Amino acid sequence: MQNLVLFDIDGTLVRRAGPHHREALVEAVRRITGLETTTDNVPVVGMLDGDILTQMLTNAGASQAMIRRNMPSMMEHAQRIYVRRCPDLRKKVCPGVRMLLYRLSRRGVIAGLVTGNLTGIGWKKMESAGLRPYLRFGAFAELARDRAGLVRIAVQHATKEGWIDSKSRIALIGDHPNDINAAKANQVRSIAVATGLVGEAELAAHNPDVLVPDLRSLSIEELFG
Repeated sequence: MQNLVLFDIDGTLVRRAGPHHREALVEAVRRITGLETTTDNVPVVGMLDGDILTQMLTNAGASQAMIRRNMPSMMEHAQRIYVRRCPDLRKKVCPGVRMLLYRLSRRGVIAGLVTGNLTGIGWKKMESAGLRPYLRFGAFAELARDRAGLVRIAVQHATKEGWIDSKSRIALIGDHPNDINAAKANQVRSIAVATGLVGEAELAAHNPDVLVPDLRSLSIEELFG
């Protein structure tokens, strides 16, 4: 039976991917509700797309009922918009990512995504970055209420498919305290990487199992302990 590594996307696999993701959310809100919103003053780092949309609309004065009613359509449109506008992200891949994914694939380790991105946005980023072939599956923003729930869904899916069992070792790699906390909530190994907007000191304060400046520094031995 194989081991499993789950990756966050933004700040972990790719960084500085441009404004297109935020613009897709803003445009989706405008098309569905007619409201002008912004991601300004929304702490988007580490958040799920659905929570970002909710905060954008709340800041614009929308009611919770109106947000709930329009959320499915806004999510659908945001994905369509992003898929059309996504730039080439091959030069935005974080240091060490390609080599780590290659090494995992050579060892037969299952690699998947746990991300705050909506499904269509997350996969488009991976395709544009040239990383899609290494990633077997993913748990995306619309599937759970929080990141810990996404980790749980990913582990359950991998187990159901027969890729892992109770003896498999599982690690989650991310660049935000929310990733560390989600790993801990599911009793999986937490690997924090300081390639996002959160510094090493803040990541260390959340006690990840491993903390590295970037994925060039991560050994397979450290990954699984």
